[in-house]
Amino acid sequence: MCRAALAERLREERAGRVVLFVINSLDVGGTERHLLMIAPRLAANGFRPVVYTLTRRGNLSSRFEEAGIEVVGSANTSFLDRFSSRIGRVILLSVSMLSLWRLIRRRDPGVVHFFLPASYLAGGLCSLAAGRRAYVMSRRSLNEYQQRHPVLARIEKRLHRRMSAILGNSRAVVRELGEEGVPADRLGLIYNGIDVSAFDRGPARAAARALLGLNETTLVLTVVSNLIPYKGHRDLLDALGRVRGGLSEDWVLLCIGRDDGIGYALRTQAVALGVSPHVRWLGERQDVPEILRARDIGILCSHEEGFSNSILEGMAARLPMIVTDVGGNPEAVLHGVTGLIVPPRDPVSLGNALVELASDSDRRGAMGESGRDRVVREFSLDACINRYERLYLSLCGGKSAPVSEIL
Repeated sequence: MCRAALAERLREERAGRVVLFVINSLDVGGTERHLLMIAPRLAANGFRPVVYTLTRRGNLSSRFEEAGIEVVGSANTSFLDRFSSRIGRVILLSVSMLSLWRLIRRRDPGVVHFFLPASYLAGGLCSLAAGRRAYVMSRRSLNEYQQRHPVLARIEKRLHRRMSAILGNSRAVVRELGEEGVPADRLGLIYNGIDVSAFDRGPARAAARALLGLNETTLVLTVVSNLIPYKGHRDLLDALGRVRGGLSEDWVLLCIGRDDGIGYALRTQAVALGVSPHVRWLGERQDVPEILRARDIGILCSHEEGFSNSILEGMAARLPMIVTDVGGNPEAVLHGVTGLIVPPRDPVSLGNALVELASDSDRRGAMGESGRDRVVREFSLDACINRYERLYLSLCGGKSAPVSEIL
């Protein structure tokens, strides 16, 4: 079959295929940004993606709609303000599950795809009443959260049996899912994908620095992650406090991400360590690629991680990355080639890595170029989208091949 005829047949197979994504909200985060990249591409290829948010629509919902993606939120729950927070959460969950059940019955999607644990638990339970469908779950973190919620962990393991496919975004996550008893034929790996062209647009390095009020000689460190304890910001500040004498006097740390409750404590820590004048808390931003163009070094010092979009974004922006040896981080960063890998919760090793790269601009440049090449070669958005499409078409067609073979 010629290429044109094959492409036309694929368009016909995709046409009208509703894929329902279920997620807690569309606040800015790695998973939400991943979904924002893949949903419009799926729509352009003939699928009909719909996003259902369990709790609130979130700051990114307008960007989905601007891209032509329908976003459906649960019923208006403002009346919950009159209840205690615990009662309100129970009512909200019940209302959201009922709304999701109705949506599934009304739209009859070919695939229902759950992202993140909260949507998997609520949506997975809802699936028990919604009838036979192709259900997919994506886990994008290690399962350390299950230790804090053993009852919910048992429910998750029971829901695994209901899924047609269960995906991890790193080998580390896939390995843990297998240890939880997910059948090998339902288990698959889809790495995050990055549109590298997004990091070629916008101001040049000097202009990006000027927009941020930075000098050409300023050493720019960036960390892109929401302010959550397990993201390791405290370790980073400790490391900077230890090695600030080994850095040039003209350095700045740009912290990009939403404050999930620890911002005040981090600011207090920065003051106590004497690094506060060098730290900028930029909050939640929509212009991350432009900020990264002011590049010198990218950092992700998480205590746990699935497979981080922010690492791939840093590499796409030609940043040498310093990352912790957790989850899928070492699957993205090649130690000594595209960056440095350090132990988690180890400010001493992290500080030493910072000094090592800060003192060698040529090495930073070589690592940055190698990182960019690796993203293009191994973690392209096209490869990611193709795997999702093959899976969805197979599930919609009722095929029963092992998921790993489909992908």
